[in-house]
Amino acid sequence: MTSTPLAGHSALITGGGSGIGLGCARHLARDGATVVLAGRSEERLAAGVASILTDLPDAEVHTVRCDVTDEAAVAEACSVAAGVGAFTMCVANAGFGSASPFHLTTLDDWNSVLGTNLTGAFLTMKHAVPHLAANGGGSIVAVSSIAAPLTHRFMSAYCVSKAGLEMLVKQVADELGASGVRANAVRPGLVPTDATITLTTTDVIRDDYLAQMPLARTGTDDDVAALVRFLLGPESSWITGQCIGVDGGHSVRRGPDITPVMEMVFGAAIRPPGPVG
Repeated sequence: MTSTPLAGHSALITGGGSGIGLGCARHLARDGATVVLAGRSEERLAAGVASILTDLPDAEVHTVRCDVTDEAAVAEACSVAAGVGAFTMCVANAGFGSASPFHLTTLDDWNSVLGTNLTGAFLTMKHAVPHLAANGGGSIVAVSSIAAPLTHRFMSAYCVSKAGLEMLVKQVADELGASGVRANAVRPGLVPTDATITLTTTDVIRDDYLAQMPLARTGTDDDVAALVRFLLGPESSWITGQCIGVDGGHSVRRGPDITPVMEMVFGAAIRPPGPVG
């Protein structure tokens, strides 16, 4: 292996301006890939580029403003990645979570979470696949969650979106393997990011997460990015259709208990009214 085994190749990372997505971009750039960060916030994307170049001044990093629920924008992002190298790697990372009692979950909230986490990933993979196949094959990695295999009370939309994402990955792996396209998912546990700040800064919830982890620490962007990098590269050329946990062992126990926060927000309404009389 050379010191830059991914030189000449390009990678698209949705939700690439911060957190796990940015960590993935840094690992890919370190190994010579040209990376394209896609996201909705131009300010966050610019900050992400600056962060990478501070560590890797010779890295080639591009940005494209993209809302993954907009099919035309996703297609354009894939075209950008195809224009700066052999587009063979794609990280479907864009997503977010929400929490509410099941019976109080609005249709707008449900559609919003599934629209980004599942439909957005579908669009990303759909428009990446032709480019990857045209380049002789490639690898897609979707960022799932331990919420795919484990219930998370009060997070129904998020859990369903991630469970659906994992089946999507398996479908793509099965159908596109003949074209040399691999697809896998990673399942992070609790990683401190902007999206998880409530979970990581609320002591009772963070402590419950840690109690369910045999390794008893929160993860880092690098923990997840290292696995994503492996699954994207030639080192994993015989791995596809897999959903791999990177969670400190959390998935061998139970999902987190966020009841204290739900009680603060919703009070007694977290449970439907019982029988009258």
